[in-house]
Amino acid sequence: MSNVADQVGWLAAIEDAIDAVFEPVATWFAAIVFVPITIGEVSFPVVVAWLIAAAVIFTVYFGFIQFRGLKVSYEVIRGRYSSKDDPGEVPHFQALTSALSGTVGLGNIAGVGAAMALGGPGATFWMILAGLLGMCTKFAECTLGVKYREVHADGTVSGGPFKYLPVAFKKFGKWPAKILTGIFAVAILIFGVAGGNMFQANQTFAQAQEVTGGADGFLGSPGAALIFGIILAALVGAVILGGIKSIGATTSRLVPAMGIVYVLACLFVIIVNIGQVPAAFGSIIEGAFAPAGMAGGIVGVMIVGFQRAAFSNEAGLGSAAIAHSAVKTRRPVSEGFVAMFEPLVDTVIICTMTALTIVIAGAPSLQAGIDQVQAGGDTPDGVILTSDAFATVIDWFPIVLAVAVALFAFSTLITWSYYGLKAWEYLFGRGKTSEVLYKVIFLFFTVTGTVLTFGQVLSFADSALFVCAFVNLLGVYMLLPVIKREMKEYLADRKSGKLLDLGVEPEDREAAAK
Repeated sequence: MSNVADQVGWLAAIEDAIDAVFEPVATWFAAIVFVPITIGEVSFPVVVAWLIAAAVIFTVYFGFIQFRGLKVSYEVIRGRYSSKDDPGEVPHFQALTSALSGTVGLGNIAGVGAAMALGGPGATFWMILAGLLGMCTKFAECTLGVKYREVHADGTVSGGPFKYLPVAFKKFGKWPAKILTGIFAVAILIFGVAGGNMFQANQTFAQAQEVTGGADGFLGSPGAALIFGIILAALVGAVILGGIKSIGATTSRLVPAMGIVYVLACLFVIIVNIGQVPAAFGSIIEGAFAPAGMAGGIVGVMIVGFQRAAFSNEAGLGSAAIAHSAVKTRRPVSEGFVAMFEPLVDTVIICTMTALTIVIAGAPSLQAGIDQVQAGGDTPDGVILTSDAFATVIDWFPIVLAVAVALFAFSTLITWSYYGLKAWEYLFGRGKTSEVLYKVIFLFFTVTGTVLTFGQVLSFADSALFVCAFVNLLGVYMLLPVIKREMKEYLADRKSGKLLDLGVEPEDREAAAK
């Protein structure tokens, strides 16, 4: 018993010491990255305005392509215009599920619950709108990710912002381009190791511990956390050691399965509470345009919805373009069409299903959470609001939520390992030894994440991720004409029937870049 107490004290001391060092750095960094804009009574981060403005501008510039191009997206995902001989590593569907596994995570559950408490039911409406606009941002950045990718001699691919940002920034000069792209790479690497890894591992263990009896259950000791972390790291390692092909093969099965299970669970709650559906939709619409009592009124609830969507689907951060760049295709914009499905699934479907489940179930904790926020208290735990909604149907239904959280976290882990690897390669070069070293470090932090929280480290990592938005979107703005040319040529070839002739090659990528 004494040994256990000593272990707990020793681990807590390490965590407290590291958090104490990081606290002033994390606070300072977050104050810069999330510097607020104030409109009336409402304050919101500049980065959110930057993300939403880009989504609106891109939507108008490309003629609302996310709505006009949905049929094209579906055809490409099904492989209608593809060949097994196309350069790349994974088919369109696997590239999509790999990217989705990095965005669909705890934010779709906990984050949405928190948004409901902050903005009321009306936040759902604005969340959906922001998701629809974000589809166009994904279209733009993922087209560029493939356009400027490098296919290596062994068939592997390096793409995404690490390749198109130097092209976008070359007019600034060689070193400014390298510095800006380097900042992006460092930010991705930091978040990949901490936020996309440690946090997900920590939450996976926390949920497993909760449904097995909490601190008094068999996962209640620090030793259990370490063993759990080693097993989780072994499972993650078994997937990531095979590279993007292994990740794609896993996520192509895992993402649809976990999405279907979670959406069905939400639908079950909604159907059981079917009598509350009309009133719930009424409260969503009313709350979006007449949010009585909400701080900042309509603007306030709009910002809450937009911010939740932006933080959930990562449209504009450039991360998804890394996974999409591995696709097997000869036409870069084809993957842009595929990428539009990401915010559609992540935000418009999964986040909305979570929100509807919470609102329609009408668990007392929702109104209690809203009252708590309005009274100036802390934002309640979003997972609790979602769990309580499930519990209105069956007492043990939160176990389904725990399984969903674990699957979401695992899929996020394996995809962010790939994003971090590509950032590592940009900073330190490619090579088998370098790659193995990175993966060992990544898996070490997976184990660490189940034992220690490192709250200030995670806060720092979250800020680092949103640094990517400023750098990435600036680069995308500078390459908009390239994307539009690719889009027009592709749609024209589709209309003429040329896309069905797999012998027709697009113009050489290097020539187009010049």
